[in-house]
Amino acid sequence: MPVPADNPVTAETVALGRKLYYDPVLSQDQSISCANCHNPAMGFTDRSAVSKGVGGKIGARSAPTVLNAAYYPVQFWDGRAPSLEMQAEGPIANPVEMNMAHDVAVKRLNESAAYRALFEAAFGPGPIHIDQVRKAIASFERTLLSGDSPFDRYQYSGDKTALSPAAIRGLAIFKDKNRGNCAVCHTIEEKYALFTDGKFHNLGSGIGPDGELRDLGRFDQTKVEADRGAFRTPTLRNIALTAPYMHDGNAKTLRDVVDFYVGGGTANPNLDKEMKELKLSGPERSDLVAFLEALTGTMPPDSGPPPRQ
Repeated sequence: MPVPADNPVTAETVALGRKLYYDPVLSQDQSISCANCHNPAMGFTDRSAVSKGVGGKIGARSAPTVLNAAYYPVQFWDGRAPSLEMQAEGPIANPVEMNMAHDVAVKRLNESAAYRALFEAAFGPGPIHIDQVRKAIASFERTLLSGDSPFDRYQYSGDKTALSPAAIRGLAIFKDKNRGNCAVCHTIEEKYALFTDGKFHNLGSGIGPDGELRDLGRFDQTKVEADRGAFRTPTLRNIALTAPYMHDGNAKTLRDVVDFYVGGGTANPNLDKEMKELKLSGPERSDLVAFLEALTGTMPPDSGPPPRQ
């Protein structure tokens, strides 16, 4: 796992980050924490099409899982944050999420004797500042790793009983470029599988009835025409826990997702070249869903709310 040289993962930074992650203190009215949208009981998502912030304000995108996010080269659906640290600070000031200026958030933390002690243990003496906040949350998120799924035991541990016959057939479809063509973006390597290439693709998802993209995705960050309507490939690990799907939560079930891909996505000028109609029967689509359900792994230890002190 990549770890920045200026933010080594320590017991103290992880403990502090865990407390901040579950504490609504970082939101304007102290009603929203990171865990509201990235809940461990829901695969570290909120199982909503789009998330709600302070005052019931509605976002435009579905909350992605935090599990294994430490491996992503960039964060958010549009890749606007180059690191977990930069991702961690974004929702605090976002007006439709926590809606609190960083200087106000830091002032609130500095006023807490308990937090001052925790920050001093993690970073040394001195006033709290936003760089420490994001480093602590990122350190905790680097512990949110999930593996040891039935797929892992089958693929990498030699347990050929770990997958059901349907899931084994689904894995073959998943890897076959002429059938499922899934692994071209949701990658499986020889010794590990992140199930994401970390890149951005236009699937034709989220197009309105007028044929226009509702969300420009990566284009808003790069202003490169080829990025119009492109979003980062999400990991498929624990995907059975994190419905609904797509960047705007428009697919309610895994079968809906499979059917969408079989149809080749929705036509638009920037549709990814890998999107094409597939010829999969109903039973084959069910096999593919069975494989996706076999990607549910173990939850990381000590990842829930910290014990009250």
